Amino acid sequence: MPPVATETNGHAQLDAPAESKLAPALAKLSLTPSVSRTRPRPTVTREESAALSDVAPKDIEEKLFPRFIDASYPPIPVVEVNDRAKLADPKKSALLGAATKIIHITPTIGTELHGLQLSKLTLQQKDELALLAAERGVVFFRDQDITVEEQLDLGRYYGPLHIHHTTGAPKDFPEVHVVYADENTRDHFATGYPRQRAWHTDVSYERQPPGVTTLKQVTVPHVGGDTLWVNTYQAYETLPAEYKDLIEGRTAIHSGVEQSNNAVRAGHPLKRAAVENEHPIVRTHPVTGWKALYVNPQFTTRIVGLPADVSERVLKFLYDHISNGEDFKVRLRWQQNTVAVWDNRNTIHYAINDYFPARRHGVRVTPHAEAPFYDPNSKGQFEDLVARGFKGGAVGF
Repeated sequence: MPPVATETNGHAQLDAPAESKLAPALAKLSLTPSVSRTRPRPTVTREESAALSDVAPKDIEEKLFPRFIDASYPPIPVVEVNDRAKLADPKKSALLGAATKIIHITPTIGTELHGLQLSKLTLQQKDELALLAAERGVVFFRDQDITVEEQLDLGRYYGPLHIHHTTGAPKDFPEVHVVYADENTRDHFATGYPRQRAWHTDVSYERQPPGVTTLKQVTVPHVGGDTLWVNTYQAYETLPAEYKDLIEGRTAIHSGVEQSNNAVRAGHPLKRAAVENEHPIVRTHPVTGWKALYVNPQFTTRIVGLPADVSERVLKFLYDHISNGEDFKVRLRWQQNTVAVWDNRNTIHYAINDYFPARRHGVRVTPHAEAPFYDPNSKGQFEDLVARGFKGGAVGF
């Protein structure tokens, strides 16, 4: 059983066995703040901003421009999800056999497929893409002709679509989450938040956070604006044993309240009340059966059952572990019409805000997945692979 916190004079305390168990881990923790990203920014015209980017045609930019409208949506109910990856050929022959080139960017995360159009995938190929994302974390496709309507259809194939409660959406497409920055979004870049805060899994505060997710960039900076993904199977598996013992079986609170408050301060309407949900810190992927670390500094607020100061220190350690995981991290340099397909259940990502005052414009489609769960009989990624005879190379191949 995990350590238990008790209340004494209004303050949470750990019992003696728990304190003893935590001591080796807590001795290594530090609350040293991360480096801030605040720095001076130039002032430019819209034309100067566009000159720093590969800009989509005007009709595409206008069609996909985010609009903030007054809308009221009810709380999201429990939704039925059928994980398409469970139906896939383990060899992924239909998908990989149609690719003209397969590039594995790192051994454990990130594969780029050439010669395929997401708009033309067969049902079997879509299933195999979901499995590939479950195994490899994120899959990249260049020069994609997929329209926003087709991107929505692909998303619906994987699950009911999430509608974000704070962000703007294109006219007539409320399920599209727009990623947009230009010369007028100075505060988005000059924030005093530590760099660590940028790591997140999308809307993890929902009862059923997303699984297979797609993002297409239609306008990209000439330089900068890359995205990083971390393999959270490996973020879990490379933890010291005392931390695994500490966090397995525990849960944490994920909250959308701060995001809602920030939207209100920016003058944007809320389309739905903010929610908080409790999820396992180590979750089990329903397809691979592998354990993944499931916390992030944007939305995870505290560990249930630990005193506030201990929770803060443990989370800080986990966030540092994620952000410093160079051996299980991949970086994408976007090009116009690149699409990334990732599984939010076994990755965490970070969009690098280094390109101001250039323009960056993308559209994300975010299907719900199952409510996160922890199976104590599940295994670590390499624990399972090695037991099944894995000899090295790219995971999943």
